[in-house]
Amino acid sequence: MTEPQEVPGEQLPAVRVTPPGPRSLEALAGLRAQAPMGPRAAQSSGPAGSGTAGSGTAGSGTAGSGTAGSGTAGSGTAGSGTIVLSEGVGSNVLDLDGNRYVDLAAGFGALLLGHSPEPIRTALQEQSSRLLQALGDVLPSDTKLSLLPRLARLHPSPGAQVILGQSGADAVTAAIKSAVLSTGRTGLLAFQGSYHGLSYGALAVTDLRRGYRAPFARHLPSAVHFAPYPGSAPAMDAALAAVRAVLASREVAAVVLEPILGRGGVIVPPPGFLSELGRLARQSGTLIIADEIWTGLGRAGAWLASCDEADFTPDLICLGKGLAGGLPLSACLGTAEVMAAWSQEEEVVHTSTFAGAPLACSAALATLEALETGKLAERSAELGREWKERLESGLAGRAGYAVRGKGLMIGIECGALGAAPLQKRLLGRGFVTSTGGGQRDVLVLTPPLTVGRAQLEAFDAALFDCLRS
Repeated sequence: MTEPQEVPGEQLPAVRVTPPGPRSLEALAGLRAQAPMGPRAAQSSGPAGSGTAGSGTAGSGTAGSGTAGSGTAGSGTAGSGTIVLSEGVGSNVLDLDGNRYVDLAAGFGALLLGHSPEPIRTALQEQSSRLLQALGDVLPSDTKLSLLPRLARLHPSPGAQVILGQSGADAVTAAIKSAVLSTGRTGLLAFQGSYHGLSYGALAVTDLRRGYRAPFARHLPSAVHFAPYPGSAPAMDAALAAVRAVLASREVAAVVLEPILGRGGVIVPPPGFLSELGRLARQSGTLIIADEIWTGLGRAGAWLASCDEADFTPDLICLGKGLAGGLPLSACLGTAEVMAAWSQEEEVVHTSTFAGAPLACSAALATLEALETGKLAERSAELGREWKERLESGLAGRAGYAVRGKGLMIGIECGALGAAPLQKRLLGRGFVTSTGGGQRDVLVLTPPLTVGRAQLEAFDAALFDCLRS
């Protein structure tokens, strides 16, 4: 009897060389000479890959016998768990050494359809044979003109309009500019632990880590306030009290928030927080900017996580990451009333050469179609609920561990072990993850919305085994 064939993109890990293997190390060796930022190659006193963790197929290494990428046990330096990716399909990626991983980071959540999905490849092939670049807003492409109304319909208000960008930070900056133009105010209110991007406009409302802002603080707007982000009902009163105090000045143009605090640790606010925040904003004439760059388009189990709560409708919504299936594209969606502020006698614009480029727009159209026809937001909600319940059950009674999130956006608050060492152990077993939280104390899981159930179950087994060691 023949064995059933694994579906490409839904395969389980196969780690044959302890990561990072020799080819990854060789490729990384000169990285610091060419780039000021990024991972450092490991420098080990022993041969590359001599550790034992993950030294066979997934889970076959002796638990606790080493951490992924440690080289000779304990001799690796910072960044020693770094690998170099070479190929990907679905929820699988390969590194230069031929190891196969299940990708539960998915480009920081950007690969909603997984790696190299057929709808995106088909759209790009067709578009690349017709038109690679247009002339921005002056001579737009037909593909851009097809995308704009499709995006506008995602906003809950009829007649919404769209500003395209290349990155999530672009969308946040466009939203802030729109709010300032519309209200005539200059103040902003954001939340502690927030992450909205690192370009100057987005950095002004980012509070995740001091090192992101401190070197550039003198260049950032001074009229920016930060309120606590509540992760529980008891914390909500203090957060709303801080919001009231800031909004009382009636100088705040917009409140900028993530419906779920993403890089800040996958913190879900308690029910009622968003609707009360919206009420306070309306009372003070302040706009709401919902940063859905990570949470939107099905990631958190709904097309828009910010619109799940009754009586809360953002004025401006920022999309990015997965919008174009892995290509750089973002969008700021705003009500017609707010966006009307851009129509002034003196030309005021927010654009760039490649904003709304045909290739990215064609990929976005294919992504939106695949999300809709595949009911992937609904799948994300269902699969994520099952997965979260399994993780909660498996971690029950383990001090210092907690599971948070919605849909396929899961955060595991780690105990004494910490998220970074756990991330390395999991890499050695063939699972790519990321970390979050101000202290990088949360393991963040954002797989493709098409991830296979068997892949998630295999991760659960690897995780629990790592924690038993």
